[in-house]
Amino acid sequence: MMFIDRAAILLGTAALSACSAAADTSASRTATLWTPAAIASDGYESSPTFTSDGRTMIYLAADKDFGTYRLMRSRCETGTWGPPAPPSFAMPLPVIEADAFITPDGKRLYYISTRHAPETDDFDIWYVERTPDGAWGDPQRLPEPVNSPAAELLPRTDAAGRLYFGSSREGSAGGGDIYIATEIRPGEWTVANVGPPVSTTGHDYEAEISRDGRTLITVSNRGDRSHLYRYRREGGRWIEVGRIPADPDQFQVGPLLSPKGDRLLFAQRHGARSGEMFLIDLVSDPDRSWPPDCRDQAAS
Repeated sequence: MMFIDRAAILLGTAALSACSAAADTSASRTATLWTPAAIASDGYESSPTFTSDGRTMIYLAADKDFGTYRLMRSRCETGTWGPPAPPSFAMPLPVIEADAFITPDGKRLYYISTRHAPETDDFDIWYVERTPDGAWGDPQRLPEPVNSPAAELLPRTDAAGRLYFGSSREGSAGGGDIYIATEIRPGEWTVANVGPPVSTTGHDYEAEISRDGRTLITVSNRGDRSHLYRYRREGGRWIEVGRIPADPDQFQVGPLLSPKGDRLLFAQRHGARSGEMFLIDLVSDPDRSWPPDCRDQAAS
């Protein structure tokens, strides 16, 4: 079976590919630190997702070496993000869970988990659905061919419900590729490799898709370490725009686009801290109401 050692991918410097991309000069802006103080730690905070009302954030919290990690939740309370706590559906360590994503309609939350095989790094995609009382229901594991004997990472959907994710499954060109899954009827899915230029001969293992399906951000290790690459959809095909401006000496993970696709959250190392969330504008005049700001909610 092919599993993913995420720490090795993030920190690895093996020459996976000779391909490279220039920085994305169409948005030559600087990323700024965003992690709320209440959840910042000497560990790694990454991969956030927000409820539609902006009052709850679920994110990945890892140790400083990215050896173990779990899902945590923070709520907007009295004008600030509250202290972290596990969401109701999450399993405790040694089960590793991460990469939560709440769908645009707010009715489903996807995430990855080893709860079916906690002694391995076989991450599969699971989901929970909103119940009538607003809570999250019981976890459900997606079937094959979405899940495989290898690992699946960072499940994200577009507005049409198509599911994008990274996987190291058999047939991947560079140890990991980007895949798209479509539910053709309840419980029955088809899966296809997104293909080049998105899936490269490097190790591509995370993908974030905009709601309109026209912008794609991937995390790929193309030989130095993992960085963020931006694509746009034109004429029915993906065109690589370039690399998202970020610290070239650090790896980046956990991309999340704003609903309009004009801002991006991601994580990278910050000084003595293992990793924090950063925010970058992708256009000159983005909608600054995202990410949700607890202070704005308190004022309203």
